Amino acid sequence: MSYRIKLDPRPISPGLSVRTLVDQHLYAYNAARLREACQLFALKIAQPDTTIGVTLSGALTPTGLGTATIVPLIRAGLIDWIVSTGANLYHDLHRSLGFTLWGTTPHTDDIALREQRLIRIYDILFDQEVLLESDAFLRRCIAGPEFQRSMSTAELHFLLGRYTQARERALDSEYVSILTAAHECGVPLYTSSPGDSTIGMNVAALALAGNRLRFDVEADVNETTAIVHRAKRQGGRSAVVIFGGGSPKNFILQTEPQLQEIMGIAEKGHDYFIQFTDARADTGGLSGATPSEAMTWGKVDPDQLPDTVVCYTDSTIALPIFTAYALEVAGQRPLRRLYDQREDALATLRADYLAARQED
Repeated sequence: MSYRIKLDPRPISPGLSVRTLVDQHLYAYNAARLREACQLFALKIAQPDTTIGVTLSGALTPTGLGTATIVPLIRAGLIDWIVSTGANLYHDLHRSLGFTLWGTTPHTDDIALREQRLIRIYDILFDQEVLLESDAFLRRCIAGPEFQRSMSTAELHFLLGRYTQARERALDSEYVSILTAAHECGVPLYTSSPGDSTIGMNVAALALAGNRLRFDVEADVNETTAIVHRAKRQGGRSAVVIFGGGSPKNFILQTEPQLQEIMGIAEKGHDYFIQFTDARADTGGLSGATPSEAMTWGKVDPDQLPDTVVCYTDSTIALPIFTAYALEVAGQRPLRRLYDQREDALATLRADYLAARQED
């Protein structure tokens, strides 16, 4: 039996809402995949029993998409935990500290920019002083006594969120960073490669001067695995929404092989998988790996493959449409506050892991 939906095109008129645009005008190809992703998320994933993890890679926050899209989703209870590149969290600091980023052309003279001490991210510009001041802010934060120990990246980001929140309030700014929103809403915020960003670079430099802050990468692996384990053990579902690819994609997906392969705990994989990517599967890179391929690793439940969507488009195009649709159609969910439940989730994971080992 073939799967068919009647394509019923209508003329676009003024005042078109995002919901109508998605539902009635994204007809085919990757436009249709974007429609399917929006509808899958808003109508099936955004349910009270689904734990929603989101990954962020690529330079998304310099564009402003952190405060414009991710923060509203966090506050609406539509993101329960995040795996991000450190760069996205670092560059989100700049506006929290009162600095301005500017739009430009990607065809500008980079030699001239270098002479003017201007930094370019494709068509975004900011002064080099922005980096220096952001670094100084970070160093002042992590020199504090509460940072003088080994901790997961979720702990580090939660503590930093208190400082970004205070700075945003002191500046009487309307800007809200991902760090601040995650801190306020109890959303654990992980970085899969903590040394691969300016935050990690500052931590490393201060370690040479005696600072005792260290990244506990084992805690990151165990905490993220515990989040997924607890969601499924309580009879709920696990969803992953991936913007881009890279290390964050693998880190959020590896939670299931960690349960099944490494810990010997019976599981079938994530229930929902949505990815926005410009990577191709035929090059062998993870970012282009399909849900079907991930299923062979145990990352995706094979029974749930119909509830997977890959849309081959730029995240900067997809995120505003996806967010607007989700907020209008799904609305608000109660905050899950998974950060506050990390210890309980770890205790459950530890008990089930030890029981599985005894059975072996």
